[in-house]
Amino acid sequence: MKKYLIKFCLLLFISISGYAQYADPNFPIPATGYGSNGLYTVAVESLVNLNFIGHPIKVYHPAEVTTAVPTIFYSHAYGGTDPENIIGILEFIAKKGYAVVFVPYATANTVTIDERYQTLVNGFGRAATNYPDIIDTTRVGFLGHSFGGGASFGISHQFFEEGWGTNGRFIYALAQWYSYIDPADLTTFPEDVKVLFEIFNDDDTNDHRMAVDIFNRINTPAAEKDFLLVSSSTVNGYNYVADHVLPNTAAAYDALDYYAYYRLLDALCDYTFNGNLDGKNVALGHGSVEQVTMPQGMGNLQQLNQPTVSYPQDHYLWRCDDEMNPRAEFCDDVTASTPPFVLNIVKLYPNPVNSSLSIEKIDSKSLDIIISNSLGRRIYQYNFDNKTTTLDVSNLERGIYFISINGILQKFMKL
Repeated sequence: MKKYLIKFCLLLFISISGYAQYADPNFPIPATGYGSNGLYTVAVESLVNLNFIGHPIKVYHPAEVTTAVPTIFYSHAYGGTDPENIIGILEFIAKKGYAVVFVPYATANTVTIDERYQTLVNGFGRAATNYPDIIDTTRVGFLGHSFGGGASFGISHQFFEEGWGTNGRFIYALAQWYSYIDPADLTTFPEDVKVLFEIFNDDDTNDHRMAVDIFNRINTPAAEKDFLLVSSSTVNGYNYVADHVLPNTAAAYDALDYYAYYRLLDALCDYTFNGNLDGKNVALGHGSVEQVTMPQGMGNLQQLNQPTVSYPQDHYLWRCDDEMNPRAEFCDDVTASTPPFVLNIVKLYPNPVNSSLSIEKIDSKSLDIIISNSLGRRIYQYNFDNKTTTLDVSNLERGIYFISINGILQKFMKL
């Protein structure tokens, strides 16, 4: 039990971030379309959390709307009990004309996972009962990150069985932790549920196999679910790091928040609640230009119809086959591979690498390559014009390194 307490404390630490403001030096917030800020004023209701006294349930909603609106039920990351940690996304949702319910759950080691799930269930249900003029339970979305991402499947299934979402429903899981859900329940979701999975390439906290497992087994039709990988980039010396804490900034911190998260959520809501196919083309676009394109210079999103996992399980703080994972038996069914990582201009392989790292150009551009260690110290710089080149990395110590290729940042592991 001691090792799990230590690991939970580490997860608690990385789930809480400072109160930042949008301060992107390269790209403004989208001015129009999906991902742009809404025009409503944010109102906030507070409700006693009977399962976690002193940590109230919060309902964020558009102040100018006097009828019940589509509502998103947010399950936070482990330790992220303060809504100010993610106030950017909560206010973004309300400004767009939707409501969002935030329910804190206790993370003391004396509280079981079942009790945390029950806190979320009770809190969501209590909010819906107390605010029927705000919350429309026929149009719902379940959004979660890390622990909350894994929990969103079991919790949403319970509410769908109670009739929620008959006029529109989705699940959006980011960087998910273990899912405590009956395996049989994964085969009995309503077929109209839209599902979006998103993982972050530099996440070394939650094994990506967890998300792939659920993606492969949930009974949602292929046309109504999608799987996205977000990559890190460097633009004009500024690093956009796609790691585990990406969606947990206190306010939207940079373009990754708006273009790789808010934009997709906005489109998913529009498609789910309004039937707008433009929204589907962005949120569930299966690799459409509108879905994967990021601001120029940033690495585009990668859409995966048959997702595989490149890193070994010991790369992650929480392995898929850990005894705490009730679905550990399914981990071996997830395809592990070392596919080339495709950027806008190159293929980089293998990753992880032992001695020779190959770089293959897709176009004729000259490439500037910079390799730095995990502390940001530059240890290698090279420019090449040939179609392919091979870098000898055999002398590097085992660990994580960053390679910048014409400003596009990627992490690789030296074995």
